[in-house]
Amino acid sequence: MGRNLDPACRQCRREGIKLYLKGKRCDSPKCPIDRDHPPPGMHGTRRSKASEYGIRLREKQRLKRFYGLLDRQFSRFFKLAARSPENTGEQLLSLLERRLDNVVHRLGFAPSRRAARQLVSHGHVMVNGKACNIPSFLLRVGDTIRVKTRNESLTLVRNNLQDTPQQVPDYLEMIGTEPPEARMIRLPSRDDVDPRIKDIREQLIIELVSR
Repeated sequence: MGRNLDPACRQCRREGIKLYLKGKRCDSPKCPIDRDHPPPGMHGTRRSKASEYGIRLREKQRLKRFYGLLDRQFSRFFKLAARSPENTGEQLLSLLERRLDNVVHRLGFAPSRRAARQLVSHGHVMVNGKACNIPSFLLRVGDTIRVKTRNESLTLVRNNLQDTPQQVPDYLEMIGTEPPEARMIRLPSRDDVDPRIKDIREQLIIELVSR
């Protein structure tokens, strides 16, 4: 059965946790992780106790895959967070929330972060009035995010806003609807993290990466 799963769903099943890679499907009864199927293989029902290292690695992998990061990208954001005099874990989460693809998703312009990366990469989004096709672009306070005023872009985003409405976090504000436009009014804090990843134990990740 696992062979017929979407690659994103297979990744969630392999990790044993919900990563919300498929947008609204992840909140529906169709989500494979909610069907309580054992992992594939003859030993799928056997679970061994995770080691301390395994627990920390699992938290890191969960955070990486939730935001769609590769190892090199994660290392870059961790180094940026470590330079800050503030709490490293909270700074790491704040940086990830400031990524353009994440902001596009949290505004409701795209149903998932994977779809948001595609939206940005295909040139449907502008930052401060200029085209930006870099999903990992870090937004700053005062930056504006606007959908391009072309029919293809507007239709795509309007449909997403209607089908998968999102609660806009407090660090963002909508300043226009035609075309959809928003502004970052302050840096995101720990409390602004996506509710679906709010239980992440970032201190375990810091302990693992700092070894």
